Amino acid sequence: MELNQIQTIITMMKENDLAEFSMEENGLKIHIKRSPDGAQPTVTVSAPAAGTPPAALAAVAAAPAMAPIPDLPAENVKHITSPMVGTFYRAPSPEARPYVEIGAAVEEDTVVCIIEAMKVMNEIKAEMKGVITDVLAENSKPVEFGQKLFAVQTALNRP
Repeated sequence: MELNQIQTIITMMKENDLAEFSMEENGLKIHIKRSPDGAQPTVTVSAPAAGTPPAALAAVAAAPAMAPIPDLPAENVKHITSPMVGTFYRAPSPEARPYVEIGAAVEEDTVVCIIEAMKVMNEIKAEMKGVITDVLAENSKPVEFGQKLFAVQTALNRP
């Protein structure tokens, strides 16, 4: 994971008022926690078994809170669309937390929502890597086939 990727995550956390973020990629574990007063986030990094130079880990751990980074070009934003007609649910039950929030990192197999069709609950997976940048469907409302449900920033590297 590169420093600019962590800066992007911190920016998204600020924009979406998220307090904590955790992620694991290629054995590298990262946990970012913002304090309520908006001070610089705490970044905790755990090294993979081998292959990541200590200098790179030190740079990641010392990542300061950055000023907002401009949005990526439109070609780096993809959409998760509805594969069927049904009712869109962001969480597995009314009292449960949503599967994903804005700013959440997703992988191909990450469940992002449920679409109920003919009394069958169908888990919908992201089917792409990236970060959720917008929720485009309203919870408990009908969706159509091909309707955009989520916007996903698929490229974290800046041009």
